[in-house]
Amino acid sequence: MTVPEVEARDVPADAFLLDVREREEWVAGHAPEAVHIPMTEIQGRVDEVPADRQVYVVCRVGGRSYQVAAWLNHLGREAVNVGGGMQSWEGARRPMVSETGQPPFVA
Repeated sequence: MTVPEVEARDVPADAFLLDVREREEWVAGHAPEAVHIPMTEIQGRVDEVPADRQVYVVCRVGGRSYQVAAWLNHLGREAVNVGGGMQSWEGARRPMVSETGQPPFVA
């Protein structure tokens, strides 16, 4: 199955952005409007992912998000992998926040 991919700089501002990284990675830095469901929990929490709109899936560099996007597409969802993950997001100077009160970074 081919998974559509988009560069971080091209993710629409109003996109549903699904961050599938682990908690420690999320806490260090994430997109402000992202929804966090770790890859290890996605099967049990798939109902939290909208079925009626495109979902942009992101991880650290793009591998885990590719797998999750492929699985969501297999279920009939419309999922797109964010190429280069949060490293590309940070490199494109897209907004980021942390949960620590410290400057955000990609862990």
